[in-house]
Amino acid sequence: MPKRFVVAASRFSDLPRFPAGGELAEALTAAACRLHQTSTPDSTLDTAVRLAVDLVPGADHAAISVIERDNRRTTLAWTDEVVRAAENGDPPAGQQPYWHRLWTAPVAEVEDSGGDRGEDALSGLGLRSVLSLRLREDRRRLTVLTAYARKPHAFDEAALRVGRLFTAHVGIALDSATVRQQLTEAMRTRDLIGQATGILMERLDIDAAGAFDSLVRASQRENVKLRDLARRIVGAPNKP
Repeated sequence: MPKRFVVAASRFSDLPRFPAGGELAEALTAAACRLHQTSTPDSTLDTAVRLAVDLVPGADHAAISVIERDNRRTTLAWTDEVVRAAENGDPPAGQQPYWHRLWTAPVAEVEDSGGDRGEDALSGLGLRSVLSLRLREDRRRLTVLTAYARKPHAFDEAALRVGRLFTAHVGIALDSATVRQQLTEAMRTRDLIGQATGILMERLDIDAAGAFDSLVRASQRENVKLRDLARRIVGAPNKP
């Protein structure tokens, strides 16, 4: 289950609110820099939802979530509890939720939840407009960024344009953060296995190849990941 967290809805003082024209290019560049300064996928998502509220015209709230083929939705980051409640609501009985359209289109909108009987839950939370855009997709799941507004018909063509440009930046930054995290974990795992191999060399009086082979065999025998077994050995080097 992805880590869930709540972020405060705050403003970035150096970004123009709902930019246009030349300001838009500058704002997107600044936003891209913010995103690429994040160190983990979680912090990228955190930053992205806050930036979305600043950049997308009409947006009051934002969230990023993963949608499964059976329409289950898991929220990864949100700006406030109102959005969390909206994202965790069940789809109307016998009806497809609005986000189901994202499987066949890059954008799904709710122009006025008060006039859409299938979106009563949104209206009840005071959320009248929704603009949902794909970030990532494969056959099994979608990752989407969704902007919410308290006014009906809040998102126009400018909001759609800015939203699509912004999600492209978020997708690139998220991929970069994921790769950085994987490389960091790989380096940590390599060091951990090296330490465990050294401990086995000393404990069993064998060479490096023999110690590594012993570690691999123990991993297979106990059906434990090599990394986890190495961590166990390093954490208790004096145990037999």
